[in-house]
Amino acid sequence: MKIKFKNRFIKFNLIFGILWIFFFILATFFKDELNWMDFGYLVISVLYLGLYFYQRENQYLILENGYIKYNRPFGSKLDLSEVKAIRKFAGDYILKSDNKDFTIDTQLIDPESLVNLNTELNKLEVDWI
Repeated sequence: MKIKFKNRFIKFNLIFGILWIFFFILATFFKDELNWMDFGYLVISVLYLGLYFYQRENQYLILENGYIKYNRPFGSKLDLSEVKAIRKFAGDYILKSDNKDFTIDTQLIDPESLVNLNTELNKLEVDWI
């Protein structure tokens, strides 16, 4: 099951990508000579647009086969059977195990996906702190 980002969060990356492309186009048309910093606008826009498409496709978290995993390059993964307690603090869920803590920022999660996440976390028989 995919836990999705809020659309608003993802769209910020699209807006910033378009904005940086706009700055590059302005620099291209209104300057006689482009310097290396002007191409930085293009690089930044490509990074923002790449992040937008990656997040739109892969979303925030994946819950499957007893694991929870961040959907990002080199994202960490936690076996749900190892979770000893869940702490709710400042809108975040912190899943505590013996080895590590896994923090989930609920403010980034789509409301429908948050309901699904809460359902799955309530199935775990652990203490909520």
